[in-house]
Amino acid sequence: MIQRHLLLSLCLCLSFNAFSQDTAQYAVPGRSNSAAQQQKPYVIMISIDGFRYDYAEKFNAQNLLRLSSGGVRAKAMQPGFPTLTFPNHYTLVTGMYPSHHGLVDNIFYNSDRSKRYRVGNREAVEDGSWYHGTPLWVLAEKQQMVSASYFWVGSEAAVRDTRPTYYFRYNEKTGIDQRIQQVVNWLRLPADKRPHLITFYFPEVDHAGHAYGPDADSTRAAVQFVDAAIGRMVEEVARLQLPVNFIVVADHGMMQADTAHPITLPEHINLDDCKIAPANEKIMIYNNDPARVRALYRVLKKEASHYRVYLKRKTPKRWHYGREDRYNRIGDIILLADDGYAFGGNKRRIAPGHHGYDNKNPLMQAIFMAWGPAFKTHYTLGAFANIHVYPLVANILGLQITEAVDGRAAVLSHTLQGH
Repeated sequence: MIQRHLLLSLCLCLSFNAFSQDTAQYAVPGRSNSAAQQQKPYVIMISIDGFRYDYAEKFNAQNLLRLSSGGVRAKAMQPGFPTLTFPNHYTLVTGMYPSHHGLVDNIFYNSDRSKRYRVGNREAVEDGSWYHGTPLWVLAEKQQMVSASYFWVGSEAAVRDTRPTYYFRYNEKTGIDQRIQQVVNWLRLPADKRPHLITFYFPEVDHAGHAYGPDADSTRAAVQFVDAAIGRMVEEVARLQLPVNFIVVADHGMMQADTAHPITLPEHINLDDCKIAPANEKIMIYNNDPARVRALYRVLKKEASHYRVYLKRKTPKRWHYGREDRYNRIGDIILLADDGYAFGGNKRRIAPGHHGYDNKNPLMQAIFMAWGPAFKTHYTLGAFANIHVYPLVANILGLQITEAVDGRAAVLSHTLQGH
């Protein structure tokens, strides 16, 4: 059963990579910047999916190295657990751990709704009731500041009944030059219609890292493709002579996986009475019977080889995960592969590159770079958790945070001019 679910997980990931061919821009009518918000600076927040903390030097990303050396660069940024795309992208724009904002994995089950959230399911992705917290674009729009998104997790859903003023459904059909031009076009709009917050997403580095591994020439080419694109975007935006600040982040790192020795669960373990949320690095098992959960836990733990077994309420405190599950979405049992191993089976090929492991793993760490008039120059800081990006962006844009978040403004305020 586990092997069938893992095959489904692979298919879902592939469907996410191209689950929409809709390239149209969507715009919410009637939105305008207030007079006060028109005087605020601008933030373009760029995510490079899977861009490990050391890729810029490793693959000579000349533009990113040059621009960040003139601004702010962190040694690393720690993702939340699990080190996956959807949970961490949503953490970056809410300032909350995954267990607090509700996107606890790329695939998970919610017994309260008797429904499953999957990255490849467009109905779920666009259903705002799955998303909690207040994303940055919602925070901005509620305070009469126009926002725009060229892809970001959650931006296609009406979270708190609000989407960005300008947004796109996720697709990989539109070329990079057209996407860069769209950013420029947004910033050329009249002051009352011009977005002060823009999110922008690159999938290429993650795709290459999975398909070829983190040390491959194809991954190098993907890093340099993104680096060149960001260089062009910065040049085009500079011509507009607006106070634009760039923040470049990633959701997680990447590591080489053992492709020859996939993890398989013992055949005698029957999970037909359970709900399964599968992945190569992490499997969640749901069952409403506490006695059955305890029995399964004992068997799985006894048989474990190259993976660890956790009860939901006994996960490591530093994960801020199982015991803090606010919306009953985390599995009763969690299986986590040891670093570099992956669940597989049925002779299915394990991809060379993987993430999703324990977030203390150095190879799971992401980048943080920033530059622009709000930031100090030639400034380096140590590693920090990605929950703190949210209050930083709110601070730059002069937005009032309206609910309790896990991130703290004080952690990154020293990166700003005047602090």
